[in-house]
Amino acid sequence: MESKTDDGSVATGELSAIEDEEVLNKMLDNAKDFEERKILRAALRDLLKKKRDKREQDRGSRQQDLRQQGLSKGGTTGGAVGIGRASMNQQPPTNKTSGQASPSAGGKASPALASAQKCPSPAAAPNIKNVKQMLLDWCRAKTEPYEGVNIRNFSSSWKDGIAFCALVHRFFPDAFEYYTLNPTKPKENFELAFSTAERLAGCPPLLDPDDLIRMKEPDWKCVYTYIQEFYRCLVEKGLVKTKK
Repeated sequence: MESKTDDGSVATGELSAIEDEEVLNKMLDNAKDFEERKILRAALRDLLKKKRDKREQDRGSRQQDLRQQGLSKGGTTGGAVGIGRASMNQQPPTNKTSGQASPSAGGKASPALASAQKCPSPAAAPNIKNVKQMLLDWCRAKTEPYEGVNIRNFSSSWKDGIAFCALVHRFFPDAFEYYTLNPTKPKENFELAFSTAERLAGCPPLLDPDDLIRMKEPDWKCVYTYIQEFYRCLVEKGLVKTKK
């Protein structure tokens, strides 16, 4: 249980000792006061940054160890490691989805692309604009602590896959390491977000990564429909509470 001050607000000193993202996420979901949510979001951002810095420090230590090993062996090992790492970074991302072959370059557009471009509009309703804005605000609030995410719409804000990953990671923080993601590899980000959402939330992969990376920016109706489905799955699992 979190400690609170005399006026009922969350004690920031106690929050700094929490190292479990899920605990802070639950506290943020249950917070009702604006200032309390502000403090909790700041604590969550600090925790994510602390984990990222620790990961970078560990990576630097491992690289230093490898360099020292290479020097002790006349530079052979170090050179091999450096070349191997460079080649790995230069390799294009592979399609991790099973049972689907990536289309060859210069070939015809896949049927999936045509279907993605014709995504059905969300169910018509008198307050569709209000629902869309509420869902957009929800996405923005849930991903606010994450660096590299700035959700302004249901189209261009999602084109590198990072926003999808941040939203999924918000509810399943142990599923993958957010700060290892690379915004220059959108296909891998899409695949990671959609496969994790399907595995842990039961959300069907309505979007195709290959189609998304072909578009200059995603079709907002497709993204909106997917986020609606993800939200519905979270509600069914009790991870999101709705007003009755």
